[in-house]
Amino acid sequence: MKATAIAPANIAFIKYWGRVDDALTLPANSSLSMNLSECLTTTTVEFSPQREEDDITVAFYGEDPESLEGSKKDRIVRQLDRIRSLAGSHVHAKVVSKNSFPEGVGVASSASAFAALTVAAARAIGLSLSEKELTILARLSGSGSACRSIPDGIVLWEKGVDHDTSSAYSLFPPNHWNLVDIVCLVSKKEKTVGSREGHAGAWTSPYYRLRLQKLPKRTQKITTALAEKNLSAFGPILEEEAVDLHLITMSQKPPLFYWLGKTIDLIHAVQQWRMEGCEAYFTFDAGSCVHILCQQQSKEEVVKRLHQFDEKMQLIINTPAQGTRLTDTHLF
Repeated sequence: MKATAIAPANIAFIKYWGRVDDALTLPANSSLSMNLSECLTTTTVEFSPQREEDDITVAFYGEDPESLEGSKKDRIVRQLDRIRSLAGSHVHAKVVSKNSFPEGVGVASSASAFAALTVAAARAIGLSLSEKELTILARLSGSGSACRSIPDGIVLWEKGVDHDTSSAYSLFPPNHWNLVDIVCLVSKKEKTVGSREGHAGAWTSPYYRLRLQKLPKRTQKITTALAEKNLSAFGPILEEEAVDLHLITMSQKPPLFYWLGKTIDLIHAVQQWRMEGCEAYFTFDAGSCVHILCQQQSKEEVVKRLHQFDEKMQLIINTPAQGTRLTDTHLF
């Protein structure tokens, strides 16, 4: 009753922000993302009748493993409870998890964490679930974006109309296009308000309903650009959507300001690079870190410019990645 899964974080091209049902984590809009090859969570789950309670240990990025308690543990236990309920079991689990990248800085660490937990726990307890069923189960964790980390490559999470129709699937495989996503770790400090809490205020923004009206057409346009591998069409939509998300966060009540000074400086730098012939585009999730998208042939030039911008800033260079996968290499 033991299994290990490796799950990628993802970067949303069309953002998920705001829910119509908190208990079921049903989103107000469909979203679209790319899995990140170098931002990974590895999780091992073992169920045992000898255990009297769940034992959860996490090795946060760059830190020693620690036993989780409090609200973070509670979220994991609730997801384990859902999986136990499906299996008709009451057996407790040992969970060990580690990340290859910093948590809580706007790089979707909760998405990879709950995708890995869901897939590993389902396999360990003996469930045989389809990819669609796994995405629905991951969505229920409260980290809706986790459902997008399960299928391969570039993934669409359909908002659906109810619990059974809100699921994610692969639009394009990892090798569809030679995109590169460079995560610029502007800050490694954990944000004070997480995305889960931020979603609750989305509807208080005076611009939120207008955003929802615009998203279907925007999603169609960016999907066409992806299909055609047209960076010049893709990039402006990517940036428009990123800024739109933060327009909502900054105008909701209470307002959320995720950007730092260096975030804005990077926006200006990328715009200047394009004027100089280096085609790259920015996006970000609910955090200060900036993702810079370019094609493989421009990667070295963009990395060079980033080092000139700030030689001490940590970069994580990603390509489109496989979704959550099982491995025989366990953490314990």
